[in-house]
Amino acid sequence: MSSPTQEQLHTYHEEERVIFSKLVLQFARPPSESLLVMSTWFWLESFGYDDIFPTISALPDQLITPFANEAVTCFQCLESPEPPNESNDLINQIPLTSSYLEKDISLPFIYKNRYTAIAGIKTFLTTNCSRIFTDILTQVVPYTPPPYNVSGIQYPLMIPGFPHPTFGNINVMPDAPNNTALIFPSNIWEWNDHCMETENDRTLFLTFGRGLPVSQAEVKELFTSTFGEKCVEGVYMRENNDQQQSLYAKLVLDSVVTVDRVLEGHKIKTFMINGKNIRASKYDEKRNGRRT
Repeated sequence: MSSPTQEQLHTYHEEERVIFSKLVLQFARPPSESLLVMSTWFWLESFGYDDIFPTISALPDQLITPFANEAVTCFQCLESPEPPNESNDLINQIPLTSSYLEKDISLPFIYKNRYTAIAGIKTFLTTNCSRIFTDILTQVVPYTPPPYNVSGIQYPLMIPGFPHPTFGNINVMPDAPNNTALIFPSNIWEWNDHCMETENDRTLFLTFGRGLPVSQAEVKELFTSTFGEKCVEGVYMRENNDQQQSLYAKLVLDSVVTVDRVLEGHKIKTFMINGKNIRASKYDEKRNGRRT
């Protein structure tokens, strides 16, 4: 399939564009927050909460704001290093979204899928949202090229709030002419929340107890027996020798979904194989990279 034009993208995402226009133009919500709201809804729809946008489109305008506020609650929950308190049901509920979609949704559930959600929101932010809302964004974020601008070179819109500490950056370029074919991946119409996962998104950091050497084979056996034969893409650790035992390793998994299956919303999960403890946490390149 050939790359779509800007006009085709706008037509395909007409419902989403109307909703986004209301958020930033009619309700004067911050553009950065509104982009994250839309990306959160895109991710929820891809995660099985069907028909979010048709549902919101059918709502009276006075309900769109509380619906958006619940999306803000969802993505702010993902920014927290600590999971929500599961004992406080009232705070953890997302009542309006649950009611209209007729599916249970709560902050603990969102947090248990934290890394899947973050990767998905990043993907929809940098693919769909960066391309289908450009003309709307230029109405609230004036295009101001830097003073050293070279004639003929386009620069992205500077959207306050980005880069975001959790969801990264968004590169919104001024609109191409409506009949111009844009450069997209061949599966533009089938983007999903996994298509832009990086290896770091899919990586766990493992630590081992001193005096109880763990081998690569044991790591692979533990995780493949628990989470599926093909879930392990690679195990990277220093080989044990007589002088020094490896105390940590990188475990690259098949998807960020598997990362969430392993951690289940916890910062650290402990597993055991052959009487040895293996502690797993999400890999952080800044914190863990120098050790692997």
